[in-house]
Amino acid sequence: MPLAHETWFTDERPPFDWSFAVEPASLVLVGAALAVAVGWWLVSRRVRRPALGFLRPVGRLAPLVPRLLGIHAGVSLLAQSARGTYLAPALALPDGPFGVTLAVVEGLAGVWLIAGYRIRYPAALLVAAGPLGMLGYGVVPILERVDLLGIALFLAVLPPGDAPAGAVDADPGRVGRAMFALRVLVGLALVILAFTEKLARPELALAFLDRFPAFNVLHAVGLGDLAFVRLAGAVELLFGLLLMSGALPQLAVIAAGIPFNATLFFLGAEELIGHLPVYGAMLALLVYGSSDRYAGVVDRLPLEARRRAFQRVRGG
Repeated sequence: MPLAHETWFTDERPPFDWSFAVEPASLVLVGAALAVAVGWWLVSRRVRRPALGFLRPVGRLAPLVPRLLGIHAGVSLLAQSARGTYLAPALALPDGPFGVTLAVVEGLAGVWLIAGYRIRYPAALLVAAGPLGMLGYGVVPILERVDLLGIALFLAVLPPGDAPAGAVDADPGRVGRAMFALRVLVGLALVILAFTEKLARPELALAFLDRFPAFNVLHAVGLGDLAFVRLAGAVELLFGLLLMSGALPQLAVIAAGIPFNATLFFLGAEELIGHLPVYGAMLALLVYGSSDRYAGVVDRLPLEARRRAFQRVRGG
């Protein structure tokens, strides 16, 4: 359950209850998540990159990352358009001209991203899909898919090349800028979901557990459902913060990938289609984080990259 989308698998829509998020037990777990994330980042400053040297062969896929990321997002968008949902499996397309417009925008962006031709145009279309969706679904449900905005910005900065299979030989600074947008927005999506589906709306998570009780994997050791919701929210918050930081990306992807993939056995095709963009983003983190050429820029801030470039110019 930690990384499952409750709204995708239950029709319950209880109101937000922020009092649960500020209870002492919740605040302790939120504080622990923040402390672990800060400690993770501090440790990463002292670790040689890539941290897991045996994954260096994965780094050879770096030229193909933009193409693979576009395919992941495109397949998800196209499948959801065909299934009558918009950006997320829980957002059913409305009847009438507005619903048709949303379906066309989503389907066109999906096909174009899969094709990989002049991909900055479908990336711009994907950026526009967010504000357009807010007109019909509100702000919060679209913000929960801010990971798609991260992919769009990544592809705008670093589109596939003209070489076979869309391979692109990008300089590390460009990869660092693209990865900054991707990791921050994909991680932010998890942070938002930790609150909108768990810590600030526990009744929604309880409705999900009522339908899928096996997701409380700690029930056997006496952890009740409400306590598990609290813990799951903190875990999701932690994973979001780790992805946002970009620190030790190989380890972060492996840690987050276990619960992400485990949910597929229970929730099937709908979970796969909805999470494909996130899988693509995690693949990008893993590949660049395993590359000797790019591992050092995955967690770099744009201002840090400019400062280093300025220092090189002055030194020259």
